[in-house]
Amino acid sequence: MIRARRAVLPNGTGPATIRVSQGKIAEVGPYDTAAGGADEVVLAGDEVLLPGLVDTHVHVNEPGRTDWEGFATATRAAAAGGITTIIDMPLNSIPPTTDAAALRVKRESAAGQIHVDVGFWGGAVPGSTGRMQELHEDGAFGFKVFLADSGVTEFPPVDRAGLAAVMAEAAALGSLVIVHAEDAAGLKPSPAGRGYGPFLRSRPAAAEVAAIGQVIELAEHTGARAHVLHLSAADAIGLIAAAPGVTAETCPHYLALAAEEIPDGATQFKCCPPIRERANRERLWQALADGIIGCVVSDHSPCPPGLKRLDTGDFGAAWGGISSVQLALPVVWTQARRRGLALDDVARWMASGPAGLAGLAGKGRIAAGADADLVAFAPEDSFVVEPERLYHRHRLTPYAGQRLYGVVRRTWLRGGPAGRPAGRLLTRGAAHA
Repeated sequence: MIRARRAVLPNGTGPATIRVSQGKIAEVGPYDTAAGGADEVVLAGDEVLLPGLVDTHVHVNEPGRTDWEGFATATRAAAAGGITTIIDMPLNSIPPTTDAAALRVKRESAAGQIHVDVGFWGGAVPGSTGRMQELHEDGAFGFKVFLADSGVTEFPPVDRAGLAAVMAEAAALGSLVIVHAEDAAGLKPSPAGRGYGPFLRSRPAAAEVAAIGQVIELAEHTGARAHVLHLSAADAIGLIAAAPGVTAETCPHYLALAAEEIPDGATQFKCCPPIRERANRERLWQALADGIIGCVVSDHSPCPPGLKRLDTGDFGAAWGGISSVQLALPVVWTQARRRGLALDDVARWMASGPAGLAGLAGKGRIAAGADADLVAFAPEDSFVVEPERLYHRHRLTPYAGQRLYGVVRRTWLRGGPAGRPAGRLLTRGAAHA
């Protein structure tokens, strides 16, 4: 039994006692519920009990690029950050998860070394629609496509006709299409140089808006469910709000960082789509508050530090991606509390929202019958980010030296202490043997 003076429940925050049995939440009762012989954990007065977070956008990269990241390191970092479930992206691993054989390779690579529960997105590339049904039947949570260069040759983008074909097949399967939505025609080659401004201008908001418009149009035409990944351009919010069949997520770096504050040569801030201006950031926050954006996920996208080209600070040559799975919760909470938002909101964006997107009915909420994935979180405690204390394989971070609010004191995975390789492999809501 876990007693908390403050527990974030589906109907709001209040005192509660959570009874856990065989890895599930058996009962959510009043704070003074009798123990009845059960082992008791009483949260400290400054701690809040959160549901375990669900991060549906993580690039683990194993196998093939395990020197970039791996299942052991990524999932240990996730557990330390209060994330108890991740869904792995179909790239940048080799092979990419574009057929059932590659999905089996992913599962074999992950087995026995994961600290949290792990599921897998499938990928769709030109010519792969014939392989989507087998991937779906083998438990992929949906299908990711790129509309522009992915950065790796083994995962090429689809054109308009290809996107239409993927959406039609996904609609027939009852699956979900998740889209890196930048219009290739609206992008320019990433310019060489140490200045952030030229890189930002090479990936304008208009390219996102055009791609999202295409996604919405084809989703309506095919009847597919579609989800816009890592929304950075606030100019697209109106389109998404008017498209009931299309959902969207954003990421901690778009909510916490701003283009005006990125120093010359600071390539640890490079990601695609790019971090945009302060005014754009505030519009993303408003869209979250209004319920137009439903999820906040990390887009944890690591690489060896050498690929960030910190020696030259060349934004044109540097790999684009930010490692943040361990820091996502405190980064978002630090910003949310400044804006008068509550932990109930954060839990909706980072736990129940992503769980709903992936169809994980037993995740992301503190309710009877759900998995006992729980987090003891101290929202008013703070810490300074020291990269050497991160568990990612590579500890380069744009948050180094920042003071963040919210400390994860303890994480439970199905009632047991997280931080050991006891995670399970998931398929669309069920454990995979």
